[in-house]
Amino acid sequence: AASYTDSSDDETSPRDKQQKNSKGSSDFCVKNIKQAEFGRREIEIAEQEMPALMALRKRAQGEKPLAGAKIVGCTHITAQTAVLMETLGALGAQCRWAACNIYSTLNEVAAALAESGFPVFAWKGESEDDFWWCIDRCVNVEGWQPNMILDDGGDLTHWIYKKYPNMFKKIKGIVEESVTGVHRLYQLSKAGKLCVPAMNVNDSVTKQKFDNLYCCRESILDGLKRTTDMMFGGKQVVVCGYGEVGKGCCAALKAMGSIVYVTEIDPICALQACMDGFRLVKLNEVIRQVDIVITCTGNKNVVTREHLDRMKNSCIVCNMGHSNTEIDVASLRTPELTWERVRSQVDHVIWPDGKRIVLLAEGRLLNLSCSTVPTFVLSITATTQVRRARGEQGRAPRAAALAHPGPFLQALALIELYNAPEGRYKQDVYLLPKKMDEYVASLHLPTFDAHLTELTDEQAKYLGLNKNGPFKPNY
Repeated sequence: AASYTDSSDDETSPRDKQQKNSKGSSDFCVKNIKQAEFGRREIEIAEQEMPALMALRKRAQGEKPLAGAKIVGCTHITAQTAVLMETLGALGAQCRWAACNIYSTLNEVAAALAESGFPVFAWKGESEDDFWWCIDRCVNVEGWQPNMILDDGGDLTHWIYKKYPNMFKKIKGIVEESVTGVHRLYQLSKAGKLCVPAMNVNDSVTKQKFDNLYCCRESILDGLKRTTDMMFGGKQVVVCGYGEVGKGCCAALKAMGSIVYVTEIDPICALQACMDGFRLVKLNEVIRQVDIVITCTGNKNVVTREHLDRMKNSCIVCNMGHSNTEIDVASLRTPELTWERVRSQVDHVIWPDGKRIVLLAEGRLLNLSCSTVPTFVLSITATTQVRRARGEQGRAPRAAALAHPGPFLQALALIELYNAPEGRYKQDVYLLPKKMDEYVASLHLPTFDAHLTELTDEQAKYLGLNKNGPFKPNY
């Protein structure tokens, strides 16, 4: 398939360009450093929707809870990530960053980060080789060694294990925020190969509900509209997986008048789908009739070549899970099939008899590859990633106030792991405490002018709870 760069773009690979920022540094690799001003404006817009991170930045700047932290990160490089990175910098950390997806980088944001002194190695439309080269440039640098990892999908962690295992002697912990990456960490832990503590941000309630459910509910339609200009009313759609991402996608499509089928392996999720009014089917039963196939499982080979062969003409195929293994795209790269580039992130794959399917983003993450995600949602996740790094486990962090759960969660987790006393965390995978999840949620309520009810002493005693939470047990 053709490379995914707009024809108006300079076709020279960023790796072959000599670029410097205004301070004379060339420790970065982005598409075009001259786009920095546009990226800065995008970052400023994102800051308005991320009050929690901005408040964390303001209140913790004095005490620098991440002084001495050397964080290597591999996430989607968007305006929201930029707010997280600049917050980490304000809290005292040094950061080096690569992209976890070859299509989701916003070039102008990467340029703005490079201009303000962050070593960023990412551009939209990287090749597979570029992807690993960028990660390596973040990690393998003379005179600098990371002591914290922030990962989204596990590729960075995997690369360090494979190429630089000795680095783990100085790494204090890993913060991971995707289903795929967390799955990899639990596998390492089970095999006794996890050599540092790891924080599973993905399974925080605020991350699950905001990043996964509400975010996908809003961004699935945006990604499909931008790439295909389709109308949803009356279309038959099959959504593979009814976890939080699948629930969000189904809710949005149902609201638009689509006929939605669900496939699921877990009987509890399957029953939820039935109670929400969706037909539970096997993919084989509906593959010939559906107009759209959406994968949301984080698994591999959910849509196989056999399924692709049986799809009807003009069926749209896309993936909303982090992993690009859900659709067997490799099986489509055969001589008898013709690939036609229609527009950025849209390919027609044509069979010998003239049948074609519409493949979006080569089976990679649709919303971050083809559109954007709501900033407010990301505020929540990012905030969590910072704090798990400060103070007593049960106590809410001294510094913070947010509105984008994702990056805030990440920030909290980094602070917690980095500052944790020796021995608090073993070489295992940990969840954020429920108290912190509730804290992150409470910080977002003022945005809605929402007023929480407080328990009376009598009510708290009756329920056996502390008036200030946590309101749910950790399990």
